[in-house]
Amino acid sequence: MANSTVNSKMRIYHRYLGYFLAGIMAVYAISGFIMIFRDTDFLKSDQKNEKKLRPGIRTEDLGRELRIRDFKVDKEAGDLVYFKQGTYNRATGMAVYTTREWPYFIEKLTRLHKADTNSPLFFLNVFFALSLLFFVISAFWMFLPKTTIFKKGLYFTAAGLVITIILIVL
Repeated sequence: MANSTVNSKMRIYHRYLGYFLAGIMAVYAISGFIMIFRDTDFLKSDQKNEKKLRPGIRTEDLGRELRIRDFKVDKEAGDLVYFKQGTYNRATGMAVYTTREWPYFIEKLTRLHKADTNSPLFFLNVFFALSLLFFVISAFWMFLPKTTIFKKGLYFTAAGLVITIILIVL
């Protein structure tokens, strides 16, 4: 009788936590999908930037100052440094360049996956992670261990775990 009570309680908690988290999971799924394409121009648009830097920055340091990955100078002519995204004037310190950025809302969505302990999203991420762990554990109370469905579920669990480990190691 006690085991039946634990089973029914786990099923109830699993069900209502699942309903509660449905919206959060949808947002995480969409933002995670978008993050897969972060190294492409998917959903990004051009943003013109003008930034006043200190004059005379060395060519090697310019990419870091502008926070441009894979920065490469195309040519230099007088005080002007030309690069793929724009120009930098060594005399004035003015950089004019173009970046590819997500729209404001999508940029905010992707922060779900980048949050650290200093972010307000930290608490949501911890709650969500603990909830997902609860789902993993409570799923094994959905069916009695003697049933065929439970035994097949263990095979699927093992397959998912093995495939994930293989993909992580590759």
